[in-house]
Amino acid sequence: MVPLVLLCAAVLPLAARGAIPPPEEAARMARFVLHNCDWGALATLSAQEGLRGRPFANIFSLSDGAPGPGSGSGVPYLYLTDMEISVQDLEINSNASLTVSLAQTPYCKKHRYDPQNPLCAHIIFCGNIVKVNDSEVALAKKALFTRHPEMESWPKDHNWFFAKFNITNIWVLDYFGGLKIVTPEEYYSVKP
Repeated sequence: MVPLVLLCAAVLPLAARGAIPPPEEAARMARFVLHNCDWGALATLSAQEGLRGRPFANIFSLSDGAPGPGSGSGVPYLYLTDMEISVQDLEINSNASLTVSLAQTPYCKKHRYDPQNPLCAHIIFCGNIVKVNDSEVALAKKALFTRHPEMESWPKDHNWFFAKFNITNIWVLDYFGGLKIVTPEEYYSVKP
C-alpha cells in the first residue's frame, strides 16, 4: 500500500499543473514544459581564463509564473548575481541557450522514459539574458519567489537582480522524427 501512496504523491504535482499537450501542438508543448520546470540548464560562451569561447552549461532556478495550469507567462525569469561564473560570461556575451526537460518532473519516471527519450519532452530556447526593467521587477519577483521561496533569504550583499531570457529561437523535442521549430510568436500566442 505504501508504494502506491508514494506513486500517487509523485504523479499529483504534474497532474495538478495540467495535462501534457499532444505532439502536434509544439508551441503548447514548449509552454507546458517550461511552466512545469523549476530549473534549467543555461549554456553560455565562457569568458573565464582557460575556457574562453567554449560552451559552458550551468543549472539555474527559473520560473515563468506561479505553479498551476494557465498561470505561466512563458517568460523564463531568473534571479542572478554578478558573483556567479555564468553571469560573468553573460556580461561579456549575453547570448545563451536554455534547456528544460520533463525529466525533472514525475512524468518521465511514471512512464519509464529515459531523459534522452524524445517522449520525455525537452525544449531548447536560444536568445539572450537581460535584467528586467523596473516595471517588470514585481512580476519577476512574484514568479520566482512563489516557486523558490528560499531566494528571499539569500544574502543581500550578493547584489541579486531579476533577469529574463529573451527568446529568439525555440526547438521542441517531444516525439520521434526530430526537432520541431516554434517561433516566439507562436509560443507566446498559446496557453500552456
